[in-house]
Amino acid sequence: MYLADRSAPGGTEGVPGGGPAVRSRTVAPAVLALGTVSLITDVSSEMVSAVLPLYLVAGLGLSPLGFGALDGLYNGVSALVQLTGGHLADRVRNHKLIAGIGYGLSALCKPLLLFAHSLGPVSVVLALERTGKGLRTAPRDALISLSTPPGAQGRAFGVHRAMDTTGALLGPLAAFLILGAAVDGYDAVFGVSGCVAALGVVVLVLFVPSGGGPGTGRAGSGPPGAPASGDVDSGSAGGSAGGSAGGSAGHAEPAPVGLGEALSLLRLPRLRALAACAALLGLTTVSDAFLYLLLQDRTGIGERWFPLLPLGTAAVFLLLAVPAGVLADRIGRRAVFVTGHALLLAGYGLLWWAPDWPALPFVVLALHGLFYAATDGVLPAAVGAAVPARLRATGLAVVGTGQALARFGCSLAFGGAWTLWGPGPALAAAAVGLCCCAAVAGFVLRPTGPDGAAAAARRS
Repeated sequence: MYLADRSAPGGTEGVPGGGPAVRSRTVAPAVLALGTVSLITDVSSEMVSAVLPLYLVAGLGLSPLGFGALDGLYNGVSALVQLTGGHLADRVRNHKLIAGIGYGLSALCKPLLLFAHSLGPVSVVLALERTGKGLRTAPRDALISLSTPPGAQGRAFGVHRAMDTTGALLGPLAAFLILGAAVDGYDAVFGVSGCVAALGVVVLVLFVPSGGGPGTGRAGSGPPGAPASGDVDSGSAGGSAGGSAGGSAGHAEPAPVGLGEALSLLRLPRLRALAACAALLGLTTVSDAFLYLLLQDRTGIGERWFPLLPLGTAAVFLLLAVPAGVLADRIGRRAVFVTGHALLLAGYGLLWWAPDWPALPFVVLALHGLFYAATDGVLPAAVGAAVPARLRATGLAVVGTGQALARFGCSLAFGGAWTLWGPGPALAAAAVGLCCCAAVAGFVLRPTGPDGAAAAARRS
């Protein structure tokens, strides 16, 4: 049980039976189309996210504890809905449909913020918007995983995350320009965000292919633990006498995925280890919004410049998402994943120890971006290698839900600690917790022996 199999030349990653791994330097058209949708959608989402902490704390007067509760709700609703979205996508065998519903719901919620000027309505709108995000996340990642050879999963997710982060880079910049040009700056940001989100839904409908799900061909028609997509030997069943019957049966529509079959995924030891470690680390991962509020509190950054803080994270993430994914495919995803959390820990330490250092915002944002580059695409790539194609979206949802629920708890705890103790002690507690959790995760996800990679790949 460890995060990823190595994929050195001639390795066995993702190929049951020990065959050579498939390594491709090209990216599937579906990945590029989904990356474009994510780019546009993230421009919309990050326009709102860039101004939301300041809008809620300075505009509506929320305390850090109140903001922590709302930020936790923002992520917790998404976490709970991820399981529903993943299971529905596998059950109806149409990942694009479920992802489209999620993108559409989020797009409808953006303009509603124009009419929400108190905590109650804002909470409802954010919960609905996060519902849309939860519905789309697992089906989208399943489409990426099912469209990519096993040995190139890190590269594919890296390309998608780089395109996604391009939107995250442009969104705060757009919010900054709108706030400076419009009289009612926040309302203008919310209105433009809704229009951009609608464009993302149009691109999804027109350009993302519907194929690649578990209903295509023979891939993924077996039970949990069976070989994943593309791993079934065409001559292994039926023999010469059953050639034509076996061929027609191979292209038959598989039965819908039932709830019991989805729950049986938890019997996979490797998936359990990934889900447990992702949740454990999520418990001590301070949310982006709190990190930016900490930077402002520790360095005195003016309100006008606050929307630009996410640009630092996004720029580094954009530059390094693909190299980090390729590196994870080559040397093992466990090492890259754990290193990413070590870099985040370094950022926490600098925030706590060196608040008067002029370069602090730049260094902390760079470390934050490195953390995302080393973890955000690497984790789903590892999950994709551990789950059969037929249940890919459900498996991704299980891990994503555990991680997001843990971050929900972290937001509540950190907001309460900041309110009771102040930002410095709260950050110190988060750093100590992250150090301990990263050490545990590194131990749990370690290779079990020289042949562990091939064995884990065969079990996937």
